[in-house]
Amino acid sequence: QVQLVESGGGLVQAGDSLRLSCTASGRTVSSLSVGWFRQAPGKERDFVAATDWSGTATYYADSVKGRFTISRDNAKNTVYLQLNSLKPEDTGVYYCAANVRQYMIATTTYSYNYWGPGTQVTVSS
Repeated sequence: QVQLVESGGGLVQAGDSLRLSCTASGRTVSSLSVGWFRQAPGKERDFVAATDWSGTATYYADSVKGRFTISRDNAKNTVYLQLNSLKPEDTGVYYCAANVRQYMIATTTYSYNYWGPGTQVTVSS
């Protein structure tokens, strides 16, 4: 069983940066592909970014491309999401998700088996 925990969220102003962390336990993160999603109040959970087990292959939603960066430190069993040039529309709960298919890059919620509880990101204008 894989447990994921996100951290690093907070309240920031537009234009600021945050770095979110997703730490895994129960399985080494190097055996997992990982995705980040976000959910605004009253809206569906949307894809943000994904990486394969190595970090070599990554994919981003158009809305965050050029501003967000997904990376991983397998030695620390952690995957990161760097959020730069934040906008009010980036506000939401950010979730990391994992799948044991190491080479997978997926943008749909049903592609992932394991989810963290989420961390809140609020961007004020």
